[in-house]
Amino acid sequence: MLAGLLGILLGWTGAHKFVLGYTKEGVIQLVVSLVTCGMFGIVGLVEGIIYLTKSDQEFVDTYVTGRKGWF
Repeated sequence: MLAGLLGILLGWTGAHKFVLGYTKEGVIQLVVSLVTCGMFGIVGLVEGIIYLTKSDQEFVDTYVTGRKGWF
């Protein structure tokens, strides 16, 4: 839930990536967003929506166990 909300509200910062433990992906998202003046934030918004629409088990299987970094 937290990762999904952070993705929607602060997606351009990569905060949702850091919460999930994806430091490399979070730094990439933050740097690219700063370079593009926040235009890369749409990725965070989309990921936040995806996170919130998955069931708890699907989320754990995909992002915790499977360590899928993007989408």
